Amino acid sequence: MIIEILHNLPLIAALLGILVAQLVKIPIHFIATKEIDWGLFTSTGGMPSSHSAAVSALTTAIAFESGLSSPLFAISAIFSVVVMFDATGIRYQAGQQAIVINQMRKDFQTFIVKAKTLPEKNGEEKIEDLKTLLGHRPIEVFFGCLTGIILSILICTLF
Repeated sequence: MIIEILHNLPLIAALLGILVAQLVKIPIHFIATKEIDWGLFTSTGGMPSSHSAAVSALTTAIAFESGLSSPLFAISAIFSVVVMFDATGIRYQAGQQAIVINQMRKDFQTFIVKAKTLPEKNGEEKIEDLKTLLGHRPIEVFFGCLTGIILSILICTLF
């Protein structure tokens, strides 16, 4: 049974897609911030999307094994589109909400501290607006998808 799994190129391609995408996040983060963050290996979000890398590697490997006209490829392709759409839609929005909630908590604490001294400041000081939101961007999904396709092509042509 274990031997059969080792011969499943679509599964291997998808797992390698996840692994490579997660590993690549560390040097990309280092280039951008000059900080090494090993926690990125197990985190979600960021560049490139490991979800996109996995599903695109899976779909590409299935295309190599079963052909573009196979029902299995059709299922995998639609699955990939749904996962990548979700990564830029629902997951992105959930991340945005988390950022806003975290910021609201900080702002509330700041407000409490400042409210104690408001009578002394003549009401001239205002509460700051929320900062620009950051989250899972479509470009991260694109590069995750590209990572998966390239890995799968390499795996399927080499093995």
